[in-house]
Amino acid sequence: MSRAFTKTPGWLDWCQRPSEPRFTLPPGTVDAHCHVFGPGDRFPYAPERRYTPCDAGREQLFALRDRLGVSRQVIVQATCHGADNSALVDAVRAAGGRARGVATVRSDVTDAELRRLDEAGVRGVRFNFVKRLVDAAPKEELAAVARRIAPLGWHVVVYFEAADLPELAGFLGGLPVPLVVDHMGRPDVSRPVDGPEFDGFLRFVARGDVWVKVSCPERLSVTGPAAVDGERNAYRDVVPFARRVVEEFPDAVLWGTDWPHPNLTDHMPDDGLLVDHVPHIAGTPDLRYRLLVANPTRLYWPGEGV
Repeated sequence: MSRAFTKTPGWLDWCQRPSEPRFTLPPGTVDAHCHVFGPGDRFPYAPERRYTPCDAGREQLFALRDRLGVSRQVIVQATCHGADNSALVDAVRAAGGRARGVATVRSDVTDAELRRLDEAGVRGVRFNFVKRLVDAAPKEELAAVARRIAPLGWHVVVYFEAADLPELAGFLGGLPVPLVVDHMGRPDVSRPVDGPEFDGFLRFVARGDVWVKVSCPERLSVTGPAAVDGERNAYRDVVPFARRVVEEFPDAVLWGTDWPHPNLTDHMPDDGLLVDHVPHIAGTPDLRYRLLVANPTRLYWPGEGV
């Protein structure tokens, strides 16, 4: 029996007709941060979710991949699905080797389930500390998860607000696996790019075995302009922050669309224009190749060589 889900009031659906990017992504480009939502009648949303999205399934995700000229995708478990990774696994399997997954698991996950996820193409787990989205699990439970996944060669993807990093840094730095930080640690881009807060984030990254996604300028921007209506010089206030990360850590940066852009309230970006944002944050062909191809391939498809 199918279930009907009513979207969160004010929910913005993803851009149905993204523009064709002017910037041509290099062959082998990986969208290292995207999601699938449902569809809810096949993959019901979690009872404990903080939001109910529009359906955005694997067919739409793969169509976006082909429209933008992306070669591969890393699908990250959405909080609206909780720890039920069924929609994620379904999409990764359907991609035929062109996708990897980042799951959500609890500390009581079985060894058999971890093996199943690994065989499906999952290569990491996500720890979410953003209080408006989830109630974070106790740190001892998260540390137990990290110890469980370490033998698989997986990593932990972490999502937090910039203001919470000082309290989290010691715990995160003690985990026995590589870290991947979502969305540059959500810096306050109204503050100086060379100020103490962002400097502190970069010192955290410099400790080693930390990767950074220079993604989601649409979430971070304060003054814009937005990536809509043909604007190919969007989110100018975010550019200096992303460019600094790319230039200081060229071998530890990743890029992603964040499609289908959950929980945006101001505007819905044109994904083609998000591709055109890339040359603004990675100023040379070499930096763009590392960001888009070499780094995510090394992390998610190791041993292939690029």
